[in-house]
Amino acid sequence: MSEHIRSTVENGLARLTLNRPEAMNSLSLPMVRTLAEKLGAWEHDPAVRAVVIDSSLPKAFCAGGDIRFFHEVAQGGLTGGSALLEDFFTEEYALNHLIHHYPKPYIALMDGIVMGGGMGIAQSSAAASIRVVTERTRMAMPEVNIGLFPDVGGGYFLSRLPGELGTYLGLSGEIVGAADALYANLADVYVPRTELPALMNLLTSVKDGQYRQAIENFAAPFKSQIDPANSLLARQRALIDRHFAHDEVAAIVASLTSDDDPFAQKTLEILHKRSPLMIHVSLEQIRRSAKLELADCLRLERTMVRRCFEHGETVEGIRALVIDKDNTPQWRPATLKEVTPEMIAPFFESAWPDYAHPLRALN
Repeated sequence: MSEHIRSTVENGLARLTLNRPEAMNSLSLPMVRTLAEKLGAWEHDPAVRAVVIDSSLPKAFCAGGDIRFFHEVAQGGLTGGSALLEDFFTEEYALNHLIHHYPKPYIALMDGIVMGGGMGIAQSSAAASIRVVTERTRMAMPEVNIGLFPDVGGGYFLSRLPGELGTYLGLSGEIVGAADALYANLADVYVPRTELPALMNLLTSVKDGQYRQAIENFAAPFKSQIDPANSLLARQRALIDRHFAHDEVAAIVASLTSDDDPFAQKTLEILHKRSPLMIHVSLEQIRRSAKLELADCLRLERTMVRRCFEHGETVEGIRALVIDKDNTPQWRPATLKEVTPEMIAPFFESAWPDYAHPLRALN
């Protein structure tokens, strides 16, 4: 059991509180295992009617996976590290699948930073589940910034956002706020963070199992405080849909280059800072994932993440951003134009035969 996960059950409401302040609740392998164990046990426990996941930290829900651990393992600084790295992604993706299909209401209070792996533990498609944002929510799938791709089921949920919003968010890695999250269907309701204690009190008093309705009723008075229709993504929707509708990175770049709109030019500048290889790989992932069910998306991502560490792009990205903090990653190749189809293809060639895939049991 992880010391960084607090769990309680009160009046039918099970609560998981992330509590790793020194790392903004970045997910470690013990944390992933604890979450999976608790959710697995509660799934069939008649004493548990719903689950809420939140954070003890004032500024972060979950900043993603523990990328310092990834780097240490890749550098050979941890005994048995490579096996632990393999275990981490296999178990994290299985956890994402469990949450997505959880049979009981699953309530995510996404107050503060919600990035990467944090998105993975907040996105449930169950009809009764609900995702809550606050004025401090800062949400992103920023993996291309560290030489990775939008994993934890990112290919699945990004490819299903309205228009090309998911393509834009996956390829740019940009951070958005609560209004954007609501507009893009990455969240369901807005509640001011000062009202979260009152919301928790309400949830422990729900007796009819209608948790989603109770939260929607609680959040209704605050709708006027936030305007998804005037969010950044809403204002730039036509531009995003036009430029990111292409299936080739070169076409997206050419489209942005031809547009002198400040947002288009800023977006072009951002793309040129990310890993050129992973921009290409991520676009291919998002397009493929649009035609796949979640289990197949996660199996695909499990192969892709293995290839990322084999290539070394992720290790270099983490080094530049987090370890040395020089923000000058030496991407391979260095530019978007240098990426070839032959470089992209290996990321989609399974590392295992179907019968031996570590996520073969997902359905």
